[in-house]
Amino acid sequence: MQAQSLDIEGVFAFTPPVYKDHRGLFSSPYQDAAFTGAVGHTIFPVRDISHNVSARGVLRGVHFTKTPPGRAKYVYCPHGSVQDYLIDLRIGSPTFGRSVTTRLSGDTCKALYVPDGVGHAFLALEDHSMVVYVMAGGYIPENEYAITPFDPELGLDLPDGYDFAQSERDSVGPTLAEARERGMLPTYEDCKKVEAALWG
Repeated sequence: MQAQSLDIEGVFAFTPPVYKDHRGLFSSPYQDAAFTGAVGHTIFPVRDISHNVSARGVLRGVHFTKTPPGRAKYVYCPHGSVQDYLIDLRIGSPTFGRSVTTRLSGDTCKALYVPDGVGHAFLALEDHSMVVYVMAGGYIPENEYAITPFDPELGLDLPDGYDFAQSERDSVGPTLAEARERGMLPTYEDCKKVEAALWG
């Protein structure tokens, strides 16, 4: 398992070995020793595992959770392929406003650790693309926020050639500046406190 620190503070990518033969493939997208070695502790207590399946051109996000309580994530794509986007939304973070993009697919089984306060979005690059979320908290609708991925301030490199399909909530999401004005964005300090509480 290869671990890589990405260009947002606290965000890591993990690329496991993928074993392929005439039957298909086998891989382990989460391996505790690699995660602990990179992040400094084992993964959070798992409270929820979810997945979605998207058609080509579906654009989900940018999603994040009110912090506190927060909802750290570990995400991967076991089938199909997506272009994944992470944005640091933590006010006071040394990398606030910075974004990174990573291609996730069933061929590589690469996974991402998304700490509290980092926004998440992805574009499905092919039909039947699946994304799995392993999460530190359960789903509480009123704590789930979205901002628009089309905000020029975010500067997300969305590819041409797609008719973006969004949910109603995502299509009317505020910009980063508007979310900040509305008090939606978490502080870096609060996110770190939530993370510290997860591991005692």
